[in-house]
Amino acid sequence: MDTPYLSLNQWLRQQFQTKVIKLSLNANLGCPNRQNGKSGCIFCSAGGSGDFAGPKEASITDQLQQQKTLLSKKWPAARYIAYFQAYTNTFAPVDVLRRLYEEALSTEGVVGLAIATRPDCLSEDILTLLKEFSMRTFLWVELGFQTAQEQTARFIGRGYDNAVYDQAVFHLAARQIPVVTHLIFGLPGETAEDMLSSVRYVCRRPLWGIKLQLLHVLRQTPLGQQYETAPFPLLDQKTYLELLCRALPLIPPHVVIHRLTGDGPKKDLIGPLWSSNKKAVHNAIQKAFVDKNICQGSDTFAKECENYYPALFLSCRNEGFDI
Repeated sequence: MDTPYLSLNQWLRQQFQTKVIKLSLNANLGCPNRQNGKSGCIFCSAGGSGDFAGPKEASITDQLQQQKTLLSKKWPAARYIAYFQAYTNTFAPVDVLRRLYEEALSTEGVVGLAIATRPDCLSEDILTLLKEFSMRTFLWVELGFQTAQEQTARFIGRGYDNAVYDQAVFHLAARQIPVVTHLIFGLPGETAEDMLSSVRYVCRRPLWGIKLQLLHVLRQTPLGQQYETAPFPLLDQKTYLELLCRALPLIPPHVVIHRLTGDGPKKDLIGPLWSSNKKAVHNAIQKAFVDKNICQGSDTFAKECENYYPALFLSCRNEGFDI
């Protein structure tokens, strides 16, 4: 391991014996949290958190081919994960979703699917479809959870409570579908202990991968409008690095770290502005881990979770969910 944590890049290379790259897609499926007068989560951009995905006007095939063409010169032997990123990628009838997923898988070099969605958009027929594809190819489901603090969840307009998330991850685990959970550090009003509590919350539940992201305040979002009217504190780099150094030891060693920060489109980023230098932030994170001898899973909490998982997954397979 060339980092003190299990990165997605390392995990995929171990599994496929070559470089594997996520290609971000926009299937233009919309989001139930933007229907019927709802404005969606207050931090979410007009692109549905898929600002770096392909153009929604293009077909899935064309989006994949365009990105492959750009990347093939640097990684000619690479394989690809078709990452349905923008909006809610189970928010459509099953026949529509099947066609989209099939189209992605039919593209040369695609070895798996990543489906970003909401925990409240996993009906029985959708779960059956996901299980069908997971038996044919490598597939994970990414859930936007953001925080385990119910008060914050209401403030950001998440649109569901923690029990809905619990049911989603248990149903996915019962079908042996890997779960990736997305958390945001720096949401307004949250303390460091609140953020670390969210990490502990998701690690006590079925979890294959985790995304930790700094809050980005973007223009043309409800949160951006609030900030410009009444600014609230944003995390500085030092505080964010300290949070990551406290969070990483809590995460069990088998959990794949998909992200330790994130990108906000520079043209839309209100703050924190220090986050726009992606390479510098990445280097600072790695240096902080080395300087402080930080290692994933070193905390006793993570070890307790590792011991807890066998019984947890047995319960999920039985679909008792009595945890």
